[in-house]
Amino acid sequence: MITLFVFYIHVIATVILFTKRWQEEGWKEGILAVGFLGLIFGVGWSMSTFVLKLFMSEKGFGVWFDRDAISLVLLLVIEAIFFSIQLRRKKRKAQLA
Repeated sequence: MITLFVFYIHVIATVILFTKRWQEEGWKEGILAVGFLGLIFGVGWSMSTFVLKLFMSEKGFGVWFDRDAISLVLLLVIEAIFFSIQLRRKKRKAQLA
């Protein structure tokens, strides 16, 4: 269930990101933003799974919170931090211009 929730959040983020970039810059920028999000998701999930394999067994903390679910939650937290930093940088650039 946790895995489904994380994937759902990423689908919603993809739609929002595409729509925002499409309205600001055009459909090519929207596709580029979706591709970037997909790249970050794929690489980040692989890296978080690799790191968690070093520290815990496949069972994790139970049926609903196994190692894959934990790696997705870790990825979600890291992505949230990364994208919030990016948004703050954009706001600062817009205020300075």
